[in-house]
Amino acid sequence: MKNREYQQIDPQALATPTPTPPPRSLPEHKPRRARRKWEVFPGKNRFYCDGRIIVARQSGVLPLTLGLILLTSGLFFIFDCPFLVKHLTSCIPAIGGVLFVFVIISLLQTSFTDPGILPRATPEEAADIEKQIDNPTGSSSSYRPPPRTKEVVINQQVVKLKYCFTCKIFRPPRTSHCSLCDNCVERFDHHCPWVGNCVGKRNYRFFYTFIVSLSFLTAFIFGCVTTHLALRSQGGNGLVNALQSSPASALELVVCFFSVWSILGLSGFHTYLVAANLTTNEDIKGSWSGKSGNEDVGNPYSYNSMIKNCCSVLCGPMPPSLIDRRGFVPSDDSVQTSPVEIELPAAKNDINMCTQGTKGLLETASRSPLLTSSCPQAKPQAAPAILEPLPEIVPSPALEQPKTSTGRQPASTPHKHHSHHRSKGKQAAHHTHKTTNSSPRPHHSHSSRRKDSKNRDPKFSSLR
Repeated sequence: MKNREYQQIDPQALATPTPTPPPRSLPEHKPRRARRKWEVFPGKNRFYCDGRIIVARQSGVLPLTLGLILLTSGLFFIFDCPFLVKHLTSCIPAIGGVLFVFVIISLLQTSFTDPGILPRATPEEAADIEKQIDNPTGSSSSYRPPPRTKEVVINQQVVKLKYCFTCKIFRPPRTSHCSLCDNCVERFDHHCPWVGNCVGKRNYRFFYTFIVSLSFLTAFIFGCVTTHLALRSQGGNGLVNALQSSPASALELVVCFFSVWSILGLSGFHTYLVAANLTTNEDIKGSWSGKSGNEDVGNPYSYNSMIKNCCSVLCGPMPPSLIDRRGFVPSDDSVQTSPVEIELPAAKNDINMCTQGTKGLLETASRSPLLTSSCPQAKPQAAPAILEPLPEIVPSPALEQPKTSTGRQPASTPHKHHSHHRSKGKQAAHHTHKTTNSSPRPHHSHSSRRKDSKNRDPKFSSLR
């Protein structure tokens, strides 16, 4: 043989490794930020400062109102106050400053305060009420759906509560739905575009303070500007020279002249409403004044005293806000699954595994010959097994015949062995027949049986 050198083959060197692309970095699953309820508020409102400030969506007039107040007051403090302090008194800017602060604070409180919005009905409550109203299930033809109004008695006066199809609730007494804000407001007075918000139960006192303080501020500035121009026109200078020397005062005079009358009239009207414990909405509709056709109807909310009515409207306790603006919206991921939902898949898998295991066991057992032969419905299969001779030989004439020997002849045994085995079987049968007729001897029969078993064993006979 030739000497051959064997070199170990590297299996990795046979196949050229294909460059695998680097695994893509999956974006990290950031937990969803918990949303607050003001972010999903159904009404037409705008929220600022994380839900702390609420205004109407149509609040474009509010900057105009604030700008007019700041402009007029700024011109007054810059151009008029120095002259009046020099010629009259130093209390004028102090009084104007106090009124200005009251106006600004009350305006911001009116604009940024919840007017008394009522939360809408939950889906379950809304579905139940809508089913009763819109989808009557009565089988009789005389069935009537529930009415869209309810009647309650307040101070022996029947008051109707209307159903709001937007908020899906029956409105409490003195509640109305604002079409601009799309909310039901408790003790709804009116929607004021000048403040950019509805005026209701929770901000009416701020609104009344605003219009009263603004009327005083406007009248105060108007009087101070008139005094300033009158003092400048003295000494033969004339009004024209006074306006030329202080043009800002002329602008203030025009603004205050056209606004003071409307503001004073609005303040007087709301003073009447406060004294009578009425709202603008009720006064316009004539709910308790006989304009609606009910002449004998009186105001059930009045205390029959102007002082009590004023104290009830302006000095009563501040009701809490019913909308949780800064509360968190319940997340779907935080909903815990019930134990039944967790255990059902596992139990189902166990049942499937048990079923599959039982089926496999039955299929395996059905293939075995033992179950096939023992089954009464199946056909018995002949097993190729060699029957060995029984140790006890029953005394019968049929045993003397050579056919009652081992049965089948093994194919591997020679022919001479078969003949020798048959002769030995005849001798053993004849000897057994003789011992049976004579007196039984246990040791002789035992030895004959052992000898007979040896003679019958084909291996033993072949060795002999």
